[in-house]
Amino acid sequence: MPENDLLQPRRTIELDPDTIDAPPRAPFVELGLVTCFTFLRGASDAVDLVLTARALGYDAIGVADANSMAGVVRVHTEAKTLKMRPVIGTRIETVEGLAFLAYPTDRAAYGRLCRLISAGRMATLEGEWQEKGACDISLTMLARHSEGVQLILLPPRDLEQLFTIAVPSNVVAFPGREEAEFAPREVTAAFPDLVQHLKQQLPTLRHLAASYLYQGNDIARIDRLDALARANGMRLLATNDVHYHAPDRRPLQDVMTAIRHKTTVAAAGHLLHANAERHLKSPEEMARLFARWPHAIAAARAVADACRFNLEELQYEYPEELYPDGMDPQEYLEVETFWGASDRYPLGIPDHILATLEKELALISKMGLARYFLTIKGIVDFARYEVDPPILCQGRGSAANSAVCYCLGITNVDPAHHQLLFDRFISEDRKEPPDIDVDFEHERREEVIQHIYKRYGRHRAGLCATVIHYRPRMAIREVGKAMGLTEDVTAALARTVWGGWGKEVSERHAAETGMDVTDPHLRRVLKLTEQMVGMPRHLSQHVGGFILTEGALTQTVPVGNGAMPDRSFIEWDKDDIEALGILKVDVLALGMLTCIRKCLNLLEDHHDRRLTLASVPREDPETYAMLRKGDSLGVFQVESRAQMNMLPRLRPRQFYDLVIQVAIVRPGPIQGDMVHPYLKRRRGAEQVQIPAPGPEHGPPDELSSILERTLGVPIFQEQAMKIALDAAKFSSKEANRLRKAMATFRSRGMVDELQDMMVERMVARGYDRDFAQRCFNQIRGFGEYGFPESHAASFAHLVYVSSWLKCHFPAAFGCALLNSQPMGFYAPAQIVRDAAEHGVEVLPADVNRSDWDCTLEVTGRADEADGEVSGRQDRHIALRLGLRQIDGLPEHIAARIVAARAEQGPYADVAELRDRARIGPAYVERLASADAFQSMDLTRRQALWDARSLVAAPDLPLFAHADERDEGAERRRAILPRMPLSEEVVADYQTTRLSLKAHPMAFLRASLADRGFVRACDLRARKFRSMVQVAGVVLIRQRPGSAKGVCFITLEDETGVINLVVWPDLKEKQRTVVMGARLMEVRGRVEYDDEVIHVIAQHMTDATRELHRLSDDLLRPVIARADHVNSPLGCGKANPRDDLRTGADDPHNRQKGGPVEPWQEPPPGNRECGFHGPEAGGHPRDVRIIPKSRDFH
Repeated sequence: MPENDLLQPRRTIELDPDTIDAPPRAPFVELGLVTCFTFLRGASDAVDLVLTARALGYDAIGVADANSMAGVVRVHTEAKTLKMRPVIGTRIETVEGLAFLAYPTDRAAYGRLCRLISAGRMATLEGEWQEKGACDISLTMLARHSEGVQLILLPPRDLEQLFTIAVPSNVVAFPGREEAEFAPREVTAAFPDLVQHLKQQLPTLRHLAASYLYQGNDIARIDRLDALARANGMRLLATNDVHYHAPDRRPLQDVMTAIRHKTTVAAAGHLLHANAERHLKSPEEMARLFARWPHAIAAARAVADACRFNLEELQYEYPEELYPDGMDPQEYLEVETFWGASDRYPLGIPDHILATLEKELALISKMGLARYFLTIKGIVDFARYEVDPPILCQGRGSAANSAVCYCLGITNVDPAHHQLLFDRFISEDRKEPPDIDVDFEHERREEVIQHIYKRYGRHRAGLCATVIHYRPRMAIREVGKAMGLTEDVTAALARTVWGGWGKEVSERHAAETGMDVTDPHLRRVLKLTEQMVGMPRHLSQHVGGFILTEGALTQTVPVGNGAMPDRSFIEWDKDDIEALGILKVDVLALGMLTCIRKCLNLLEDHHDRRLTLASVPREDPETYAMLRKGDSLGVFQVESRAQMNMLPRLRPRQFYDLVIQVAIVRPGPIQGDMVHPYLKRRRGAEQVQIPAPGPEHGPPDELSSILERTLGVPIFQEQAMKIALDAAKFSSKEANRLRKAMATFRSRGMVDELQDMMVERMVARGYDRDFAQRCFNQIRGFGEYGFPESHAASFAHLVYVSSWLKCHFPAAFGCALLNSQPMGFYAPAQIVRDAAEHGVEVLPADVNRSDWDCTLEVTGRADEADGEVSGRQDRHIALRLGLRQIDGLPEHIAARIVAARAEQGPYADVAELRDRARIGPAYVERLASADAFQSMDLTRRQALWDARSLVAAPDLPLFAHADERDEGAERRRAILPRMPLSEEVVADYQTTRLSLKAHPMAFLRASLADRGFVRACDLRARKFRSMVQVAGVVLIRQRPGSAKGVCFITLEDETGVINLVVWPDLKEKQRTVVMGARLMEVRGRVEYDDEVIHVIAQHMTDATRELHRLSDDLLRPVIARADHVNSPLGCGKANPRDDLRTGADDPHNRQKGGPVEPWQEPPPGNRECGFHGPEAGGHPRDVRIIPKSRDFH
């Protein structure tokens, strides 16, 4: 599966705090600072702001994002690294149009601010559900939450601006009527006249802010503000209203302003700041600017000193629970653990497992984590035992290192069979919360989420946030629009970006679009786009990370509404939570669990076999034989191109081989150059040698227990950690730094330091330098992506189960895969094709046979065994496509069709379907276009004619019981000829994205064969490294980060798939073809290794336009097409095969007198690429019949 490409690696300051001295006290602290989490206003992130502040001489820095605390943890974390004090606050912007800096003086005041922001984000002022991202805060709400909060009033740009606010009534109650309440009155006045009212309503409002921004009237303006503050018993406070860390970010901030106001920079006018002065200035510079008002500088320092609240004061309290027999959480956890252990080990708990459990339970008790483990167990038990049917789930990640988690039923990794590293899960030295990830079926995870909300209440439970960042495509579109580029220009630039998350929009790639990259305006747009990439765009909800608290969650962090009415999430993401040591419960979704559950249900219904994840037969030889062939389409984790290629080379024969298979195709082992040595040793081509230290430094078997199972080659994260501890003699503190480095290697200094430390220590102890360097390179690779053994073992369990199901029940497995879409690498067309290649009969969607989901049907061939695939146990079962496969047909319409059919039997004709199911003619036509009336002996063209002859049945009582209607019906039914096969295939792809009749490439094969192109099935017969020409529809494009720029493309023709390898130079040279072709012709050399066949591309051609030539019979006049039944087209040209071979049927050829090359533009009159008029006899719907490829980065 591709990773979420909306997420951006988190920037952080990679310095050791122990090597940094605390800065001296500065005379001024900037409090009016917004970060990039004031979306589309702040143009700098926490790293740039904190680094700049430290360089300018600050010892403390304030943060005040608008109606938000989303950026405070990042500023807190980075400031802490540089020994600076973060001053935590927010900028409250009210519905009346006024703005205040709000800084809490203590923990209680901070909680009140969080409650205030939460109230504004969860409900409107009228008490209605607040839309996601909005925040309505009134002055009255601010007054109720202002105790202990230092409020600083921010003046508007125009001091004479009018505001309307509500003030307490000036009506005095009669004596004895003190309890009487009078409605507040509204006051409309200029800003200076409102200050006195604000001071009365907000007792903690003691400061009025002022900024010196070189606007020409600064001295007069600040003098007036100073006098206004004094007149109302307030003090002037200096701020620079910081929106970015350096002046060169001002253009980006202008672009953000234009985007926010939906205009262009050129038209924004006074919406933009007048100059680039709103950057972070040094305390000395601020003191110089405010030399006339030194008390304003002192006031800023005094407020910062008074606001001593620190995020480390957030004492996280996990929810309390009541446990049986008055037991405390630890006692109950131990009871549950040993009860589960007796169930896991019915023959007795092994001594080493017992010792492990006791060690883990002691550490859990010492760190006070018993309630956390019991919460996870409760959630898992709910999914398994409290809902019907049960929800499949299993834990993974570092939690799989825990024997306690295994015995509680959270994970399925048996510690008796795997080398676990519990310290990776929980460590007293790290003082970090454990992280237990539990995967649930992706279609039923919402049940688990709502259970958590119901059990703990929305006031105590909330999802983490996920920060959605600007991607290159999104950035170039929005920046380009703000800078005045037309939509077609920005679209052309966006198309130069690889997939969803490219690295950049470079000048070189922009030049490929034909644009003049020497144009200063275009270069400015590209530079601004580069700065925008990675900036936060908005907050979304995490995929399933829950925060649970004993008290109100809004006392700890602001909570807002999600896009769904029954979702709420906090403003901090998972990294923020980890930085503050807050426990997170991960309720994640996994599509394969949904697929497996559906497949197991089908086995029970059709084969009377009741299986679970734990009871699937183990170590099945036929399953491993299938995997050794690379036959893994649809199988969890091993269906990617790289995994399919690795399977025949690794040749798995037992479960632990699958654990290695899952982990080895990752950046860690690849960058550490561990893959080839392991494979060589596995097949006996290289002797297994386990490195050893010098005799004087340790025993020769020092690393044997670590590397023995992987043939002396480190594959897993745990092995790299253990080598650092045992071979490089890292201390616990050093190992912790190394563990953190595994998560991110962004600082060149940290990389060099850790590399020298580990490599030199290992060499000093007698290890080979090459081995030591490869071990460190592997750790560096884990910084991109790598698996610990525990995680790989959890996933390997699902690999085996899904493989076993595919091997023995391909019909049920294919059916479950289709019913679980979208998921995985492959589209339904490839899933259906793979099922057919495994001997499964696939039947089309039909209104009288299909349900919404795909189903299984008995075909009566149970005793036929000849020619069937070995190991298959469902030879008598066919797969019937469901109505879900028809594009544009909603589930509720399909439900009507199925319900009416179940009640009164099959439909006899199109009109009866319309009347009984009571669906509109548009949906009937959609079904006819999808050829879903075959059970009525109606061809697609005939069904479509009948469907378009219908009129809508009125939904009136008068007609509720009518058996038949004549209105609009044809008096004499027209009998239409069957479509040519090519038309059928085209219509299939347009309506269901697949065809059971033929593959589109089959209609181009004659022309391709005459030009020397070979089929996928013929590549094996070609001589190694011989030159071949192949062509096919592009299924998948991949450019893995670990492949050093190599691109992998999967093509499909009518006989199978073709694996292309495109080297970086060729990829850049033919970037447009690589990224845009839907049908590709390739010249290259064929190579193969065991079961793996590649074509090393040397030249590629975008042959997408050839799709217009789709036809199996151009001899017959084209009487009608599925979309032209009411106005048949004219006759086409004869002699199709000759035309296909010579290109004479090509309208381009006739108009220009010669063959048309792929790079030539179509002639005038073409309505779309490859479309030619009715007189030409070619196919009008070319590229649209082929679903888009799936592109992974």
